[in-house]
Amino acid sequence: MANQVERKGLLLKADAIAAPFHEEIKRAVASNNAHPPTIAAILSTSSAPSRFYADFAKKQCEELGVTFILRKTGVALSPELGEGEGVEEAIIEANEDDCVTGILVFFPIFGLQQDHYLQQIVSPLKDVEGLNFKFHYNLYHNIRFIEPKSLLASTMPPPPSTDILSDEPPPGTVKSIIPCTPLAVVKCLEHVDVYNKILPYGDRAYGKTITVINRSEVVGRPLAALLSNDGARVFSVDIDSIQEYTKRPKFSPKSTDDNAEALKYHPRHVTHPCILSLQECLSISDVVISAVPNAIYKVKTEWLKDGCVCVNVAADKNFEKDIRDKASIYIPAVGKVTIFMLLRNLLRLQQYQVYMS
Repeated sequence: MANQVERKGLLLKADAIAAPFHEEIKRAVASNNAHPPTIAAILSTSSAPSRFYADFAKKQCEELGVTFILRKTGVALSPELGEGEGVEEAIIEANEDDCVTGILVFFPIFGLQQDHYLQQIVSPLKDVEGLNFKFHYNLYHNIRFIEPKSLLASTMPPPPSTDILSDEPPPGTVKSIIPCTPLAVVKCLEHVDVYNKILPYGDRAYGKTITVINRSEVVGRPLAALLSNDGARVFSVDIDSIQEYTKRPKFSPKSTDDNAEALKYHPRHVTHPCILSLQECLSISDVVISAVPNAIYKVKTEWLKDGCVCVNVAADKNFEKDIRDKASIYIPAVGKVTIFMLLRNLLRLQQYQVYMS
């Protein structure tokens, strides 16, 4: 009897995915060297991960020709000051500084509610992370192209057209900023062909079933909405519930022949309650993404569908060590892609500010 060959799924590091974006940003900054973009980075905590991220971001920016100004406040400035002390004033000052293209604040600082308030203090015209509610509203409502002046309006933009045919913005508009970590995950999935480029723009994840574990407003929920707005069936898993996101009606619409085609799918994702267990969701998912900020939490390998793609977004490893026995592709981290999505957002904000001038 021939010896069996042990096969494991591909371990795909983020470097290969990030490389083309590194070159794209380098070319874009070099072509605009008369007015290089400037990031005002605000560090106001003693958090070791935040300090590491600040150093990493500074290194990447300097290598690419982006001006990086680190502003320390609170305990980051002096041990005699408190966590987060002076951070709001630093944000307001950066908002008002015409030399600043984008603002990066290193969270967490105080906790969910107070940090959410600070995220809304950052001007949407300078929000490189895409955390302002204007960008979240656009993402959840599948509004992809905007007029930059709409970011300062008190009213919300109209719903999107149902026939998005191209990823090129219509005249007079630009692409809306997408939160950089969810966008980084999408770019990872595009890289491994989870997104089908033959399908129409806005529906290239059609046919894929995806589970996203963690429904935070920073990563999990916007990521689930983003994937669903691109056509996927998404299970959004949180500690106490599972929701299903989909653009397609759960039941065939009762309609006339005239409007049947129009009702084929919703212009944006719709949230439905889900009666499936996590194990049942995982068993039918082509892609599993976990972003649980807990070193103890692990996705059970035995529950996964054979050949699935698994992406670890959390700082801690959310998958068991034998993950590649089931997964065809395992991406253990997306941080290096995230920083380049942040810098792409910075270049887009520079474009916004040109439109506003």
